[in-house]
Amino acid sequence: MSTSFPLDNMRVRFSGNTDVGRKREHNEDSVHLPTDTRLAIVADGMGGHASGEVASALAVDTMVDYYQRTADMQPLTWPYKVDRDLRGDINRMTTGVLLANLEVHERAGRDIKCKGMGTTIVATYFLDDTIVIGHVGDSRVYRYRGGALSQLTEDHSLINDYIKMKRVTAEEAETWPHKNVIVRALGMKDSVQVDIMTEQPKVGDCYLLCSDGLCDMLTDDQIAHILRNTPDLDNAVEMLIAGANDNGGVDNISVVLARIEPQ
Repeated sequence: MSTSFPLDNMRVRFSGNTDVGRKREHNEDSVHLPTDTRLAIVADGMGGHASGEVASALAVDTMVDYYQRTADMQPLTWPYKVDRDLRGDINRMTTGVLLANLEVHERAGRDIKCKGMGTTIVATYFLDDTIVIGHVGDSRVYRYRGGALSQLTEDHSLINDYIKMKRVTAEEAETWPHKNVIVRALGMKDSVQVDIMTEQPKVGDCYLLCSDGLCDMLTDDQIAHILRNTPDLDNAVEMLIAGANDNGGVDNISVVLARIEPQ
């Protein structure tokens, strides 16, 4: 069921779900949909046995807990607008991801069953007029605006590094044998570089957070087609997951949608 929250002269509506897919025995993805704060997260865990599931859940829980504990530190200006200094909100996102990384790293170090575990993460926090995005790994954030789908995050993967170095073309990357090797993730070290960006949302925008189980199975055109032709957000989530499964469902599939609507 979708939920919505007021923004500055707009609303943001959220919906999401996660699915084991067609090939995996258990689901190592974790998602968070906003309840008391406008924070959405997708994390894609990795590791032997069930430790990937532990890593992604731990990362999500750590970030949610941090945002809840720091909620009272945010400026209370409603119903008056304020010229925001985004440095505090960017620092908050960065700190939340760094804390999640440290929790995963330390759990992997003290629990032999979790040795080597890690997780990707993408998180969005919606302010009244700005979206703060934090990102580590190859899970993605897209923006659907005016009929066009744009990838906002950059994959921290070996294949993406090769593409940037022009050692592999985008076409060759589709069948490259090591395309899912990640070069940056939570839990690898006691600290991690966090990519942060900000967005100014517009009415009609739809933001998609997803694990690679979705974007490896559906093309950008297929994703855009579903978002364009499915006005109900809950149905759009389920159609994206069904489409990924219909195309093979080789990995766990996680989807969170956040649509900007009129107030």
